[in-house]
Amino acid sequence: MSDANGASEPVEPAEPAGGTPAGSTPVGGTPAGGAVERRVRVVLVDDHRMFRTGVQAEIGQTERTGVEVVGEAADVDQAVSVITATRPEVVLLDVHLPGGGGVEVLRRCAALMADAERPVRFLALSVSDAAEDVIGVIRGGARGYVTKTITGTDLVDSVFRVQDGDAVFSPRLAGFVLDAFASTDAPPVDEDLDRLTQREREVLRLIARGYAYKEIAKQLFISVKTVESHVSAVLRKLQLSNRHELTRWATARRLV
Repeated sequence: MSDANGASEPVEPAEPAGGTPAGSTPVGGTPAGGAVERRVRVVLVDDHRMFRTGVQAEIGQTERTGVEVVGEAADVDQAVSVITATRPEVVLLDVHLPGGGGVEVLRRCAALMADAERPVRFLALSVSDAAEDVIGVIRGGARGYVTKTITGTDLVDSVFRVQDGDAVFSPRLAGFVLDAFASTDAPPVDEDLDRLTQREREVLRLIARGYAYKEIAKQLFISVKTVESHVSAVLRKLQLSNRHELTRWATARRLV
């Protein structure tokens, strides 16, 4: 398959299992020197190759963690293809993807989620902690939502819990879901926000928090010129005129 830049990118199996330091206990609870008893097959869906590589390195040492990464994808079409071909127990799904976002992946994989014998379960893993993002993927069928600040150990635990059918959320995000499903007039997923890429949302949130372009560039490891390009794209897509309007727009949607 191809990555977000169109380059050829084959589906890769998990890397060879790494050893466990002496005296330590693996995530699965098996004493050092022995393999974990449980296994879970996972597909990683995220449009940032470096992030997928980092997650693979952190949780994909199967003998230590019990997690076997059986495939990766960088956009919606790749995700549906890889998930259908590998039939993992759990998919770690980014919310903002080229081709329609995580909600579109969930929609196209509805039959796999509904399979009574071999259900594919989804755990959203995103930088966003916006209420509409959380509510959108949960309505789409995801079993949980955790942010990318999660530790490797907690992520492994979350994957196994989702495999067991539990609902898993990062602290404070569960409240969004409870509020939404307790209300008969919960707001729909924001279509304007869905027009933005993940990077544009990151820039939007930092702009709304009052960061200068240089500060945003430093935090996101991109150039000031790239920040300016993202801001221009956000203003154009949202039909806003300046950063002050953008800040009001983001604040009204609780994105700050």
